[in-house]
Amino acid sequence: MTAQLGLGRAAECDRTDLLPPGYQVGDWVVTELIGSGGWSTVYGAWPADRNPERTGGAPAGRPSGPSDVALKIMPTAGLAPRQARRIVESARREVELGRRLGHPRLIGFLETFVLAAPDRPSLDGAIVLVMERAAGSLRELVDAGVPVADRSRLIAGICEGLAHLHRSGWVHADLKPENVLLGTDRSVKLSDFGLATELTGTHGYVPPMGTLDYLPPERWRAPLGELGVQVRPSADIWALGIVIHEVFASGGSPFSGATPVARGAAVQEYGAGRAPLRMDHALPPFWRALAADCLAPTHAARAPHTADSLLARISAQQRTPGTRTGRLRGRARAAVLVTALCGIAGAALGSDAVRVNSSAPPGVAGETAGTIRVFNAERGCQERIDRDPQCSLGLAIDPLKPYAADNVVPTRVWHGDVLAADCQVADGQPIIDEADLRSTRWFRVRLPPGSAPPAAWLPAVRTKGRPTLPGCPHPAAVP
Repeated sequence: MTAQLGLGRAAECDRTDLLPPGYQVGDWVVTELIGSGGWSTVYGAWPADRNPERTGGAPAGRPSGPSDVALKIMPTAGLAPRQARRIVESARREVELGRRLGHPRLIGFLETFVLAAPDRPSLDGAIVLVMERAAGSLRELVDAGVPVADRSRLIAGICEGLAHLHRSGWVHADLKPENVLLGTDRSVKLSDFGLATELTGTHGYVPPMGTLDYLPPERWRAPLGELGVQVRPSADIWALGIVIHEVFASGGSPFSGATPVARGAAVQEYGAGRAPLRMDHALPPFWRALAADCLAPTHAARAPHTADSLLARISAQQRTPGTRTGRLRGRARAAVLVTALCGIAGAALGSDAVRVNSSAPPGVAGETAGTIRVFNAERGCQERIDRDPQCSLGLAIDPLKPYAADNVVPTRVWHGDVLAADCQVADGQPIIDEADLRSTRWFRVRLPPGSAPPAAWLPAVRTKGRPTLPGCPHPAAVP
């Protein structure tokens, strides 16, 4: 495991204050380094009375393998008084929450003590938190690609943890994939409560800290008072929306920018109503709608979407195979989502776009016999004229096969493009667009000379009109 308690991957460094395996910390013996951050270091450990170096081998009845606990060590030596107070307050939050709010979806807390290490002055007086050991983090899983079968369950687990926190009157205030840990059985455990705050009425107060990529619009302009910055449960819901997007979009953020600060500027533009919400088309309709509710631009718009209500929606979606999203999950009745037609990375090449008639007025489906106008149901893409790659749409090779990366031609099209069409099929793969319109009809369109293949397929939900075209005798065959 390379992440525990939100500290990310194990640091590769030559720091002299790192503890070697076998070093005793209280009643625990260090087994290995798990991760190192700016304010703390986490180690794996097991009880001192089970130390193999003392017993001559692995303890009886204990299989060799992962250590029992994680030790989060937070040094205070050499810090400025304000920094030391911040460390102490962060530790106090974690201890208080861990002792009061035990729950299967929160990482378990065992004890805390102050480390006496006269042989290591930099660690003498450090605060030690003894926590349940996890097997990995959601960040690692996102980086590797979250299996489709696990996505719903993992997000539901996060909602369970948040719902318990919020019902108990706490806000996590730093939800992100690094702070979502996974047990050996892949169960979800929320962790790193150093910024968690107890609500006083409708608000809690936190230091002006946090991970920039997960801060809601209101946090960017919140005034700093004597108690800190105001925070409410809706801030966790915003962060959940970002996490949902990352799970489905391979770690991608819905807000563009090369740095966290640049992405934060995009968040503020969106929050001020000057920019639309632009989610990756890899999100299926159910999850797109759920994430959009989490990412409502204001607290007032976000507040109705509590962790409990979101969990209820997810549970209903999981229990109901007859719903649209249930059908999408069923093997026998799997439907291809047209949102995927927009999101094949690296395939948006403007020079390959089909545009046989770009002068016809928008909204007209077929200006002449044998032509068809492309329609994108996403309003933000309808208004763009710059042919943004994020608004491009894909064309299928075979309308009878599931839509996947190997069933897409390199050519891309955009809203308003007019294509030459020659025939249609009525019983192709089911497609659902962003407006939840569904169709099994596909139109065969011609690609520019020299393209391979020379033709491709556009679903009927991607055009406003229904032109009269003959049926294709052999849909998969392109002459």
